[in-house]
Amino acid sequence: MTDNPAEPLALSRFLPFRLNVLANVVAGGLDRIYTERFGFGIPEWRLIATLGEFGPMTARDIGAHSQMHKTKVSRAVATLEERGLLVRRANERDRREAFLSLTDEGASTYALIVPTSLEYSQQLTADLTESDIATFERIIVHLMERAGIDSSDPLPHADLP
Repeated sequence: MTDNPAEPLALSRFLPFRLNVLANVVAGGLDRIYTERFGFGIPEWRLIATLGEFGPMTARDIGAHSQMHKTKVSRAVATLEERGLLVRRANERDRREAFLSLTDEGASTYALIVPTSLEYSQQLTADLTESDIATFERIIVHLMERAGIDSSDPLPHADLP
């Protein structure tokens, strides 16, 4: 292996780098919106959005679904529980984990974040044609599958009692 590659890595054209930068910029925009409007950030939003869409589940399953580290999930759960937006219910089959679900106030917050999230997404794609968006969706599915993520099964989750 040589110390000087034949061709330098051009980060401006390196797909993993560009995807990471784009993800960070998009997430940063969402984070500002959620912090201003709701007083919480992306990790809390991901929990509320996941529970709002799929219903009760464990913190482990939320972490797997949203690709968040368990420490980040745990902190977000504590924050939302403290604010009265989610509750824990013991898993009778496995006392080491609990099922999380939105409270009525959490469900109301979910109902408010959905249009906010969709509006932000629509702003990002405003000048794209339907064909461009469909192509982009196919590319995302392809990249996810190549990265080992089964896009046909969006949520791994535990058996609910």
